[in-house]
Amino acid sequence: MPERRPFVRLPTDVYPVNYGLWLKPDLIDFTFEGRLEALVEVTQATNQIVMNCADMDIIKASFVPQGGEEINATGFNYQNEDEKVTLCFPRSLQKGSGMLKVDFVGELNDKMKGFYRSKYTTAAGDVRYAAVTQFEATDARRAFPCWDEPAIKATFDITLIVPKDRVALSNMNVIDRKPYPEDENLVEMKFATTPIMSTYLVAFVIGEYDFVESQSSDGVTVRVYTPVGKAEQGKFALEVATKTLPFYKEYFSVPYPLPKIDLIAIADFAAGAMENWGLVTYRETALLIDPKNSCSSSRQWVALVVGHELAHQWFGNLVTMEWWTHLWLNEGFASWIEYLCVDHCFPEYDIWTQFVSADYTRALDLDALDSSHPIEVNVGHPSEVDEIFDAISYSKGASVIRMLHNYIGDEDFRKGMNTYLLKFQHKNASTEDLWDCLEQASGKPIAAVMSSWTKQMGFPIIVVDQEQQGDDRIVKLSQKKFCASGPHNGEECPSWMIPISICTSEDPKCSKLEVLLDRPEVTVTVSSVTPEQWIKINPGTVGFYRIQYSTTMLESLLPGIRDLSLQPVDRLGLQNDLFSLSRAGMISTVEVLRLMEAFVNEPNYTVWSDLSCNLGVLSSLLTHTDFHEDILEFIRDLFTPIGLKLGWDSRPGEGHLDVLLRSLVLGKLGKAGHKPTLEEARRRFKDHVEGKQVLPADLRSPVYLTVLKHGDSATLDTMLKLHKQADMMEEKNRIERVLGAISAPDLIQKVLNFALSEEVRPQDTVSVIGGVAGSSKQGRKAAWKFVKENWEQLYSRYQGGFLISRLIKLTVDGFAIDKMATEVKSFFDSHPAPSAERTVQQCCENILLNAAWLKRDADDIHQYLLHRKAPPV
Repeated sequence: MPERRPFVRLPTDVYPVNYGLWLKPDLIDFTFEGRLEALVEVTQATNQIVMNCADMDIIKASFVPQGGEEINATGFNYQNEDEKVTLCFPRSLQKGSGMLKVDFVGELNDKMKGFYRSKYTTAAGDVRYAAVTQFEATDARRAFPCWDEPAIKATFDITLIVPKDRVALSNMNVIDRKPYPEDENLVEMKFATTPIMSTYLVAFVIGEYDFVESQSSDGVTVRVYTPVGKAEQGKFALEVATKTLPFYKEYFSVPYPLPKIDLIAIADFAAGAMENWGLVTYRETALLIDPKNSCSSSRQWVALVVGHELAHQWFGNLVTMEWWTHLWLNEGFASWIEYLCVDHCFPEYDIWTQFVSADYTRALDLDALDSSHPIEVNVGHPSEVDEIFDAISYSKGASVIRMLHNYIGDEDFRKGMNTYLLKFQHKNASTEDLWDCLEQASGKPIAAVMSSWTKQMGFPIIVVDQEQQGDDRIVKLSQKKFCASGPHNGEECPSWMIPISICTSEDPKCSKLEVLLDRPEVTVTVSSVTPEQWIKINPGTVGFYRIQYSTTMLESLLPGIRDLSLQPVDRLGLQNDLFSLSRAGMISTVEVLRLMEAFVNEPNYTVWSDLSCNLGVLSSLLTHTDFHEDILEFIRDLFTPIGLKLGWDSRPGEGHLDVLLRSLVLGKLGKAGHKPTLEEARRRFKDHVEGKQVLPADLRSPVYLTVLKHGDSATLDTMLKLHKQADMMEEKNRIERVLGAISAPDLIQKVLNFALSEEVRPQDTVSVIGGVAGSSKQGRKAAWKFVKENWEQLYSRYQGGFLISRLIKLTVDGFAIDKMATEVKSFFDSHPAPSAERTVQQCCENILLNAAWLKRDADDIHQYLLHRKAPPV
């Protein structure tokens, strides 16, 4: 990594107690005027005040000591690099309280950060703008001069001066609304004083919205704000939110501390959502559900995101991390508990199995790279914060908390959480503070165990062997670091404190033995296991590690996949472990293909989803060979039986997971060119377009994907027309994600150009380009060329930010030729993207790993695919 520039936190000689803030945004000129009156405490005499401030101009500033004369500031020194301003005073400000007054102006930018503008079209077709905020991590300083660090908490009194026909919202409820003396079209809205809180959680929104409202059983007013005319689409999120607040209140034994909470859909939004206290902002697709046009996976996504953001109201907002180094705790915790909450609201989603496929395996894949990073990263300069909003902070964070919860047990875990929240409410805490509280509650060595998972990057692979002795099974376990490039051979091998459970075929759901592996190897005895029983490590796939079984142990487990006696999450885990061992060159990929064929009776959606994902990786890798058609045939063979069983139309009494499975399987078969699926998709698509029979939302993705993959320019034009007509962001996004499936080079180019057109929201450009790169060899080359040619525009569009990292990853991760790694590296050497440095390294590493995998296994895979169908001699 390049040299980090020195970074200094703000001086502590002056700190805020209360911010009185007036803001007057201009939605035509995209500027705003502001006035700050901050009650501050001077702890030692000084003639200057240093604050954070970016992209704004201070008009005048003064300081009024309590009971004293006003002192006007004589100079404002902006340190733009460090996003600070120093207000200089002609004489010393003495110890004690005082009022700092600052008048300033700024711009409503279009970068989706700070105080920014978001474009929308009214029902009548007029283009208008809303003014909205996104302050995490360090952008409150773009809306008003402030002490923009999470540990410098204060209360806020916010007043917004806005057009009287607009909705204006902030963290708290409105306590006063009066006409603005200087302009009869404006009103002055005053909001109640907030609790003591961090700047990054302050929020305001000014725009046109409808809402639906309800009350949670514990008396909190909940509103979901939607675009005008779409209030209906807020009902699902409202239902989830009103169920979730009492769930968390009960789980933490701490009530929700504000009188109201608003959830609002914002048209232009970089992240998925943001947990501002009392005013949570969302992308439209993470909040709005239309009973007719939303698919099941969107409902599930909305439920998870609402669960995640509401958890932050306690964990993050009430108790806040002391510095960004502890961001992972905030995000990892919320990413874990969102599943607990959805499991409570929707038990039929079997959401914990989906956690393993969505978060746990994703984190393992990223964390096996040499260019990963520990969960806890020392963060200094604000530009470094963006790069830790990644799968390590969220998904690995959530996975190790799940492992910890399992190790402690729910009762003690809740006891520890309650202590933590009560002890640190309205204050700041670090990771160690949480470990202390959990350690007290459980009497287990939490800090020692957990620091091995948070302070060092990577995770172990457990090598397992066994022998039978009488009625006992002697099991030998050893650990070493797992690397995506093969076993770790360095001198200094890190080790972990690993909670390990073992189950047997007698009761595959229940652990028969638990052991803490705190050294390189250990031998344990599992008593009363007969020779024909199998044993399995890590039941429930909770421990954050991979497993390599001896050949005989693995063979004894395989029947458990065929006869489904292994629980779904463990069938998934076994397959996923072997797949990653094959990528690391520790076993042959052919062994994994053999294993995959054992899943022919598999009924579980999540298991299929993970299998499908891994086959997608393999299929993408084999686009670099001349036998790609053979892997498509393998995919068609594997998915045909389940496809026939499910059919095209939902049956009465079918569950959420069957619906997701049908969509997955039809998409897989269609993309792989399964003739009957392709014909049926074309027939249904035609009826859909002609308005004869509208496709149910859950079939749209697979059908769109299938017809595009095997379509021509007329198909693409029809899809673009559907995109233009779509009223819902979800439908637009659905189309944007599959456009890249088109195969003709000239049409691929057309899709890439479309990605940067006015038709696509800035935050969604990434998924259009990513869709092109992920769909074919042709697409991959074209997308990379397109990103290079349009780099300046793309980079300035996201101003660093984490969307740029996502764009890079989606575009180049699929290459598999050594020289591409060199090309990617040299492009970013000459076009630096500071917040994406780590992503670039990870991509280059992945390209080299893909190339090595291909060299190593391509011939064997080819032979296997050829002989698989040959009649036995």
